[in-house]
Amino acid sequence: MLAKPICNITPFTLLDYPNKSACILWYAGCNMRCLYCYNPEIVLGKGVISFSETISFLKKRKGLLDAVVFSGGECLIHKNIVEQIKEVKALGFLVKIDTNGSNSKVVKQLLDNNLIDYVALDFKALKPSYNAITKSNLFDVFEEILDLLLVSTIPFEVRTTYHSELISDIELNEMLEFLEDKEYKGNYYIQHFQNNVETLEKLTPSSKITISRIEKSPNIRVVFRN
Repeated sequence: MLAKPICNITPFTLLDYPNKSACILWYAGCNMRCLYCYNPEIVLGKGVISFSETISFLKKRKGLLDAVVFSGGECLIHKNIVEQIKEVKALGFLVKIDTNGSNSKVVKQLLDNNLIDYVALDFKALKPSYNAITKSNLFDVFEEILDLLLVSTIPFEVRTTYHSELISDIELNEMLEFLEDKEYKGNYYIQHFQNNVETLEKLTPSSKITISRIEKSPNIRVVFRN
């Protein structure tokens, strides 16, 4: 594990944990190389903040923040992440995990020990496109995590970054059908790719998709971001 696993801390946000005030811990490193990733400095960089420094910061935020968001990069690839989350929970904070869906063993451990309160799960693509977009072969692990969350009692959301050159309208609707087949009920967030920002790979501009091109679902509410 990195001696200093955290790249940066966002000290306050009202946007990243539904209806809660929170801070965000940005963990360095990732086991995917998604073409559209906005955080190359985090994915490819090294941490500069130790966890002990982070705990000192959080102790000063008790009573001021409701929650702590573990994000990245990919926070769940870090060796001592379960122990670190346990320490944060012991301070009385709610814990949200932002995950790319690549470590089902850790997610199960966190769920079994009641260490997380909310999860944002990335749905990168369906299996045929997964490797090309993420440069990884981890779709089956993503599906395992989705299945774990579906039978858990904690709230969670599923989100997809949409780039018109990487995911077609047809595939996006197939992704929605996949979630329906899994009997997912909740919000499905479509995050439009932001043009003219630094990403891991240089991409052509993306056009936005409109709600009229998304099939209606009785149990899933499609929500656009950006």
